[in-house]
Amino acid sequence: MSGRAQDPAAALLPPAFRAWFSARGWAPRPHQLDLLRIAGAGRSALLVAPTGAGKTLAGFLPSLVALSARAPAESRKTGLHTLYVSPLKALAVDIARNLDAPVAEMGLPVRVETRTGDTPAHKRTRQISRPPDILLTTPEQFALLIAHREAADLFSGLRCVVLDELHALVTSKRGDLLSLALARLHRLSPGLAAIGLSATVREPDALRRYLVPQTPLPPPPSAPPPSAGEGTPRSGGGEGQRDAAGCGARRDPSGHGAPLSRPPPGATLPHTGGREASRVSEPPMADLVVVAGGAKADLRMLDLGRPLPLSGHTAWHAMPAIYDLIRGHRTTLVFVNTRLQAEYTFQELWRLNDDALPIAIHHGSLDAGQRRRVEAAMAAGSLRAIVCTATLDLGIDWGDVDLVINVGAPKGASRIMQRIGRANHRMDEPSKAYLVPGNRFEMLECQAALDAVEEAAQDTPDAREGALDVLAQHVLGMACADAFDPVALHDEITSAAPYADLTWERFEAVVDYVATGGYALRAYERFAKILRGPDGLWRVRDARTAQAYRMNVGTIVEAARVKVRLGRSLRAKPGTVLPKSGRVLGEIEDAFAETLTPGDTFLFAGETLRFEGLAEDEALVTRAPPGTDPAIPSYAGAKFPLSTFLAARVRALIADPFEWDRIPKQIGDYLLQQRRRSVLPGARDLLVETFPRGKRYYLTAFPFEGRLAHQTLGMLLTRRLERAGLRPLGFAANDYGIAIWTTRDVSERAAIEPDFLAALFAQDMLGDDLEAWLDESAMMKRTFRQCAVIAGLIERHHPGLKKSGRQVTISTDLIYDVLRKHQPDHLLLAAARQDAATGLLDVRRLGMMLERIQGRIIHRALDRVSPLSVSVMLEIGRERVYGEGADEILAEAEAELLAEALA
Repeated sequence: MSGRAQDPAAALLPPAFRAWFSARGWAPRPHQLDLLRIAGAGRSALLVAPTGAGKTLAGFLPSLVALSARAPAESRKTGLHTLYVSPLKALAVDIARNLDAPVAEMGLPVRVETRTGDTPAHKRTRQISRPPDILLTTPEQFALLIAHREAADLFSGLRCVVLDELHALVTSKRGDLLSLALARLHRLSPGLAAIGLSATVREPDALRRYLVPQTPLPPPPSAPPPSAGEGTPRSGGGEGQRDAAGCGARRDPSGHGAPLSRPPPGATLPHTGGREASRVSEPPMADLVVVAGGAKADLRMLDLGRPLPLSGHTAWHAMPAIYDLIRGHRTTLVFVNTRLQAEYTFQELWRLNDDALPIAIHHGSLDAGQRRRVEAAMAAGSLRAIVCTATLDLGIDWGDVDLVINVGAPKGASRIMQRIGRANHRMDEPSKAYLVPGNRFEMLECQAALDAVEEAAQDTPDAREGALDVLAQHVLGMACADAFDPVALHDEITSAAPYADLTWERFEAVVDYVATGGYALRAYERFAKILRGPDGLWRVRDARTAQAYRMNVGTIVEAARVKVRLGRSLRAKPGTVLPKSGRVLGEIEDAFAETLTPGDTFLFAGETLRFEGLAEDEALVTRAPPGTDPAIPSYAGAKFPLSTFLAARVRALIADPFEWDRIPKQIGDYLLQQRRRSVLPGARDLLVETFPRGKRYYLTAFPFEGRLAHQTLGMLLTRRLERAGLRPLGFAANDYGIAIWTTRDVSERAAIEPDFLAALFAQDMLGDDLEAWLDESAMMKRTFRQCAVIAGLIERHHPGLKKSGRQVTISTDLIYDVLRKHQPDHLLLAAARQDAATGLLDVRRLGMMLERIQGRIIHRALDRVSPLSVSVMLEIGRERVYGEGADEILAEAEAELLAEALA
């Protein structure tokens, strides 16, 4: 490397860092130096880079350089310097392990610790009084930290916050909670540098806004007068190395300072936002550093050389081929889309494992200790494969992984790119991956994903509006931290990008809800969480309320669960199992546990277990003897919907026969059969088919908008068909279409009334029909239940006791009915309706579909089922049964329907 090329690193990196890079045969990448320069100037930045580009090292480099420059006496007395927030506990642990290496090898006086839900209580307490230099945590623990009484002291000297995998956080309520915590952090530590690390995203500007305050912030609460050298802007270049690379040098509260000079042409493309831009038209934004290039992924669809079924998602037919791929590679990650599928896939691979390969399973319901052991074994290179869910989607850096297999359709282009990046995890080497479709329709989805990856096209969701239930939780947390002035808190909250448009009236309604529970509930003292004092400040009601907040913080509301404990049988008394005698394997959902009777067997944690009974809040199990036929636990809300982006590409593939030579021949032949028997819709059309079968009449439609939107569509269509006197009996839906069966002939009505189908699918179904259905919908009650838990109306965990899932359901259902009757404009009813737009009901996407198909409905009245309708007809009456027996039943039903369609 020439002397000229070394200049940027020489100017920014201390000798110890340059020597460390050199000893490893590395040179700092331009984007790492760019981030070092930006953070050293006290500005916030978003780094967008492909997997393996050294994002994590870039994010920590400013902090390590700044901490290395401290005098020994200063390092002993300073507090928390850098906070790192990860969406996954596993990622925080992995980052800590990888960060320990450079710290130890350079002999840096830096203490790094993790803080997750698994961290012992005594260690968490010590981290408040004697914090480390760098703390790695999760959004939930971050929320608890800013709600701590000592938060102002803990964060007053914070220089830098690093938000990893930011693209995965901002699209959910966890991102809303994180944005509010970040707003408080910017207030407690003015001039803080926020660094966002992200994979490639469709709209980086939304993330840039997320990182910096969107409005001027009020001063820190109860802020002492600044001491010399603190709380005032620093001029660059006057304090040696610390100013050159001191992450978060005190600058203006927006997180911006002097503009960044452009880097050498080629690898990175920095863009400068900030106040100058916002004066014109744009809101404040962090600087942007984009890493271009990276090796193109080696991504293929697994071709088995035989026809795939038209339904099912287990990919049972591909298990031998997947096992052969595992045998041929060093380490393989086998991704599946659900926990249920993870258990099934692991068992099938283990059944084929004649070579006794070390294969493990990893998903969120397993015990934390088992997950950590699997992660440690993977890091040590002692496993050949892990069957995993989204728990390992993000950022885990295991360099020995040389193959990723995605079982089932990817459901989103960005998701599959994220998963592909787990192989090799190096920017300059191609990641190798296979997509394994579970059925013939998933072949189309896999092809659409292959095209998207080839074009580097993204389908990350748009920026979301902050949720009101999350805001209510945060308001209570801020009262737990200290008394708050409502005007100052409103100013702080509106500085967070998701809440930038929050009106004062809406904020007042949130505070009133936290203080009283709302008009209909204000007579009940238990709903009053905060009290207003004579000084006009709001405070938490009592210590018990604060403790309940700490026990219930977070936005992840899963179905009630019971622990699965491996019991020990007494030899002296056959059939007697000692409770509390063995280790905990993980958790299963309460609803599944209630279906079990002693002697039943099920798959969990990679084993076949025999259910012995419920003891307190635990399911007691023993290992089942070989040859049993186990069930698989089901989990609510675990299936990904098909993204709007991939759905549009699938429709385009179907509509264009000239594209069919790029897809497997069996799916091309299938589409050709459909075109001969009926018709194929255009990319913006809706195909509706009607036909008799048995003693019923069927209507099938193919919007290709995902299962959630189709289920809502089915609910609304059956209401309209009932009103039309066509007597619908039920419906079934998958990601691609919907089938409704009736006792009256829909095609006959459509022939008499030519506009009948257009009226049936009219956009006004999202008006009165939707409102009437929402009022009585069980799914709406479930959505309200989640909002009520997040907002603290119903507390799952109390000091000394825990509510069962049934108790939570009864409590929220009663309150839901009371509010609908007596306060229909209640804050949580509004929050539940906001969730319904994009959550379980996906109303917003359904509205976009209805708008798209106006005047473009194609109706075919047939005398029998068509090839295309076979796929959705196979969903009728399906139970959640996995295994060879279920596969045989589906295959028989498919053969019968196809024979009828092609007759």
